[in-house]
Amino acid sequence: YHFNKWCKDGSWEKVWTTILKKYKQYLDMSCVNLDGSHTRAFRGGDAVGYQGRKKYNSTNMLYLIDNQGVILFCSDPISGNHNDLYEVGEQFDKIIQMAKESEIDLSYLFLNADAGFDDSAFRKYLEGLYIEANIDFNKRNGSISDRDVFFDEELYKKRSRCEHSFAWMDGFKGLLVRYETLASTWLSMNLMGMAHIFLRKIKQHI
Repeated sequence: YHFNKWCKDGSWEKVWTTILKKYKQYLDMSCVNLDGSHTRAFRGGDAVGYQGRKKYNSTNMLYLIDNQGVILFCSDPISGNHNDLYEVGEQFDKIIQMAKESEIDLSYLFLNADAGFDDSAFRKYLEGLYIEANIDFNKRNGSISDRDVFFDEELYKKRSRCEHSFAWMDGFKGLLVRYETLASTWLSMNLMGMAHIFLRKIKQHI
């Protein structure tokens, strides 16, 4: 009862942003990385859809990750039949709100993202937030040589931190496969996993 209550009233999000606010000195914000991750959903429920490429029902979420692999913020759960750019402005607004609650300023940070986020509207959106977008080029968007956009390949290599983060999250059996039908419960469980990973890392410095 209490767990469900805390999921619905935003208590887990409050716990997470409070932890970030108190221990943000342990973050590496030299650059951040944005990526989406699909989770197989066996029981259906909120924000679940068939992912054709993976050939199963899934839920997608966007994660913003620091340069050492700590997941900072996440979007709301998104139906798996949508790509990473689906309502990306609204989903990134969620990330911005969590950053404000954590008193973490994302302005002027370098943000790495794969070619799935190569969209002129999203680039302009990030520019409006004073975030430096280092997004890989999607060749389906036309000739690269004609585009007046800079891409730093060396900086982009930092995006490998995302794979570490998702592997750590998959280490929790409750997050490897989604069985929860409520989106609020699934979001809260992700926040609990994020907190556990960060607190474990902090313990190494204390």
